[in-house]
Amino acid sequence: MGFIIISIGSCKEDESKKPVVSPDVNIVAAGKENLPVFSEYVGQTYGLSDINIEPRIEGWITGIFFKEGSLIKKGSPLYTIDDQPSLNRLDASTAEMARARTLMENKKSELGRVKPLAEMNALSQRDLDFATANYEASLNEVKIAESRVENSKIELSYTRINAPITGIIGISKVQVGDYVSRVSLGNGINVISSLSDVRVRFPISENDYLQFSREYKKDPKANNFAEIPVDLILGDGSVYNEKGQLQLTNRQIDPSTGSILVQAIFKNGQGILRPGQYVKVRFKTSEYLNAVVIPQQAVNQLQNIYQVYLLTDSNKIKPVIIKVGTRVGSNWIVKDGLKEGDKVVILGSTFVNTNIVVKPTVIKWNYDSTSKN
Repeated sequence: MGFIIISIGSCKEDESKKPVVSPDVNIVAAGKENLPVFSEYVGQTYGLSDINIEPRIEGWITGIFFKEGSLIKKGSPLYTIDDQPSLNRLDASTAEMARARTLMENKKSELGRVKPLAEMNALSQRDLDFATANYEASLNEVKIAESRVENSKIELSYTRINAPITGIIGISKVQVGDYVSRVSLGNGINVISSLSDVRVRFPISENDYLQFSREYKKDPKANNFAEIPVDLILGDGSVYNEKGQLQLTNRQIDPSTGSILVQAIFKNGQGILRPGQYVKVRFKTSEYLNAVVIPQQAVNQLQNIYQVYLLTDSNKIKPVIIKVGTRVGSNWIVKDGLKEGDKVVILGSTFVNTNIVVKPTVIKWNYDSTSKN
């Protein structure tokens, strides 16, 4: 029994003599920055022009003259539709026009015989009026017949579908032998897209739109909406190597979503962008001047309370309650509780006793508002 008591006493005495280990902590100096605020929005890509290829006449597809997914020049033949019915209608309208012209010549000759006789009172004025009316009616019949011929020619031209623009053509929805009409396929039989430039459309909330409009009008240098550079973030997270420009906003707020549609445009010289891609756009929407900023990792949040740890002159840490503003990138803007140069401790999930001395290591922090650090 005595041996156990002595042993315990010896252990306690040894523990009390152990040196206190000073933990290593990372320190970041609170910055003071003119901090631009960048907003990101999800959007979708469209060609500079996306033209639906739609038949304007019904019939059987008799030919397809392109490679799907290839570049097509404007005016190149795409499809042909069975033209025999249109040729028959053209022949019939041409024959009708010839008949109308023959009748017109007869009425003209008849008028030529009646008119001098009427002038000599050999025929009545009524006979002259009747012959004149018949001739004028025959002229109108010729015009009607000529119009029918022109309509038949236009209808015949619809059996040849040519590319309306230069661009990339998609996969055909019909094959040779399929029957098409103006209403049967809804969105047409194909789409051709001009991809020299690509449009990106994205919705922003009404609140964002109002805030951005006010901020934009505050800047006397902001004379041209299209001069605002826009970054494009692709589906794999990479940033597209061409800056875009804001081009337009829709005329109205969508009442069902409370958002307004905005369009940006990007050069597509390498042909990387295709219609239908889901992307993100990022551009400057406002700027905080002389803002005190600290890393997001340095802030501990418990409900609506925000706390940081500061390094004291005695190399101990102390908790401080702060009031934060907007989170910009990977940084918090601090409205109250800190000043520029304060030594903020980045602890993460590490627990450090506030009564012991620590070993501070000052690290350099990037306060770029677009940085993810």
